[in-house]
Amino acid sequence: MERALAEAERAALAGDVPVGAVVLGPDGALLATGHNEREATGDPTAHAEVLALRRAAQRLGEWRLTGCTLVVTLEPCVMCAGALVQSRVDRLVFGALDEKAGAVGSLWDLVRDRRLNHRPEVLHGVLAEECAGLLTRFFRDR
Repeated sequence: MERALAEAERAALAGDVPVGAVVLGPDGALLATGHNEREATGDPTAHAEVLALRRAAQRLGEWRLTGCTLVVTLEPCVMCAGALVQSRVDRLVFGALDEKAGAVGSLWDLVRDRRLNHRPEVLHGVLAEECAGLLTRFFRDR
């Protein structure tokens, strides 16, 4: 999570919402990183999770990220939750809850919907105060 927080700081420095993500391989090694780049790229899909998942798939040469873990500072939105389900990530670890747009328990629980063919293990609340504090400071300063 500390590496994801460092990625979130990079987003904040670039003027984007400070969310960071990392993908760990089945052996726990770092495969890819990402941070929000919507402002920098003008791409509405340039969320930290999507970018990290894309980079991990590219590095592995495969879209299936079986055995991998996605670590992100903020509870994924619907788009990002859908992307991690589609990529077959085995585990999701996140920090702060997103009561306005969270799709892993706050507003929806997309990743644990029994109608879907893949449901990753979820661990939340990891360094939650640090993750939430970064977001709070960013929006307060704006």
